[in-house]
Amino acid sequence: MLEAGTMLLFCAVLFASVALGWSIIPALFVGVLLFMGYGLVRRCSLRAMASRAAGSVRSAGTVVVAFVLIGVLTSLWRASGTIAFIVAHSTAVIHAATVIPLSFLLCSAMSVLVGSSFASAATMGTICMSLGLSMQANPVMLGGAILAGVYVGDRCSPVSTSALLVKQLTHTNLFNTIARMLRTGAVPFVLSCVVYVAAAVVEWLCASGGSGFGAVSAAATAGSAGSARAAVSTNASSITDIGGLFSSAFDLHWLTLVPALLVIVLALLRVDVRLLMLASIAASVAVCVGVQHMEWAELLRLLIFGYHAQNPQVAALLDGGGILSMLTVMATVCISSAYAGIFAETRMLARLQQVIEMLGHRIGACGATMITATCAAALACNQTLTIMLTHQLCGGLYGDDESERSAQAIDLEDSAVVIAPLIPWSIAGAVPLATINAPTLSLAAATFLYLLPLSRMLASAVRRRSGFRTRHRSQNQNPGLAIPHRPKPMLHMFAHGFHPKSGD
Repeated sequence: MLEAGTMLLFCAVLFASVALGWSIIPALFVGVLLFMGYGLVRRCSLRAMASRAAGSVRSAGTVVVAFVLIGVLTSLWRASGTIAFIVAHSTAVIHAATVIPLSFLLCSAMSVLVGSSFASAATMGTICMSLGLSMQANPVMLGGAILAGVYVGDRCSPVSTSALLVKQLTHTNLFNTIARMLRTGAVPFVLSCVVYVAAAVVEWLCASGGSGFGAVSAAATAGSAGSARAAVSTNASSITDIGGLFSSAFDLHWLTLVPALLVIVLALLRVDVRLLMLASIAASVAVCVGVQHMEWAELLRLLIFGYHAQNPQVAALLDGGGILSMLTVMATVCISSAYAGIFAETRMLARLQQVIEMLGHRIGACGATMITATCAAALACNQTLTIMLTHQLCGGLYGDDESERSAQAIDLEDSAVVIAPLIPWSIAGAVPLATINAPTLSLAAATFLYLLPLSRMLASAVRRRSGFRTRHRSQNQNPGLAIPHRPKPMLHMFAHGFHPKSGD
């Protein structure tokens, strides 16, 4: 009862912070006090809890260093014109009849390069939304396509903070996990493309019939469409000529593409992600100085504070990055890592972990992880804490060998990473939608984000059923090999209590 009360109080603090628009960091510090208070009530040593928490934070040091490099890299890509070059040449292919599927594909490509859903939404997402609405596209489908796209790379980019976090938590090889993510995400990605192409075809047919682009869902989304178009209409015309806008602020020489190409090539060669980012950073510095003629003092400033353009229109699309921009996510990881140490010392989540293990025995580790991630996302209100809570709660479903750790890594990537943005009150989805001025209803159109976990659960259920039939057929054909049913040791303990043997 005390465990539930403590967790509910923590969730209330988190919800209040998100609802009021406050930073989530103070709420996480309150969580540390609450969980340590729980431990003191349970007569746990304060020194032991602090020691375990500090050890967990130290173990997160590697991923924090990677976050610093990502902040520097994204700032330099903005300043060097790399992102401007990619966006300017990519949006040239957008047309009214294909704006929805192309928005999904372009945002997917951008997010794979920059590894951040927020940065992708602020650049490619904002432009696709503005151009789409100026072409009278359905704002719900358009917003859903952009939201789904920005999380394609947030999940599987070699410079993604979530992918690096999962790698650190599970102690797995990042590139092996990315290869598995590409396999598990292929069918949901293709199906999402089919859905968005079908939506584009339907709207094109409506437009050719004289009903106007997007008329097929006008009745259902009239309010959302009106507000979204009103929010973006003032900016749509001003950024229609993307090439001209960015050409006035940058020298869009082909050399500006080199930092992005380095990331792709070195990732294919499976170079360590930190070396990969350092190589791209070095190339970006060379482009900033040699192509954009940036002063060294300004270059050093933007590494810390991020890029800030002088042109207000360019600033609205490209400002950001820098080490300071990563402070929130770094603090979230460190504080959440402290939770792991406190939970381990106080055994606060032991009962809940037992329930999840029971669920895993019934529906499989993948299904149990999906359900746990959904509940964790609803409570945590952000992606980072969702990942860490899901990993902590589902640890008992997996073994300690490499194959089991790899299985947990891919289950986390296909659940916690993509489910978090589907929660309406989570900042994981709310921030990108607010950035592009899309209606909240767009969550329903972010097909990749729910097709991926659904397809994984379906595949897991089919494998379990197929395995059961194979074992049943083998036992029928070889009755002598049949093994009497015995309850799982953990389930037996949970149902009847633990009774140690007095001796042999």
